[in-house]
Amino acid sequence: MTHVVGESCIGCKYTDCVAVCPVECFHEGPNFLVIDPEVCIDCGVCVAECPVEAIYDETALPAAQQEYVELNIQLTKAWPLITESKEPLPEADIWAEKKDKRNQLMEMA
Repeated sequence: MTHVVGESCIGCKYTDCVAVCPVECFHEGPNFLVIDPEVCIDCGVCVAECPVEAIYDETALPAAQQEYVELNIQLTKAWPLITESKEPLPEADIWAEKKDKRNQLMEMA
């Protein structure tokens, strides 16, 4: 199993998780991060670092977010690796409170 970035990350893109990842498995899109399941070692250190609780063990991913397993796989192939923490998106605090953000996911840069 691996870890998956879920919907809460959309529009926020906090990168605290990236800073603690021992294997550099995060990839960065315009308004979302994803985890490469082929690189993730399932250590879980990223989970506690996410201020919006967007990272789940794949087995604990809410049923309504199951599509994010495949999204993480697909977008990892299209987006560049991110290995250092960056500032979150300018309106991250506002987006952190929003729900049902899937239609806001920007899949292309």
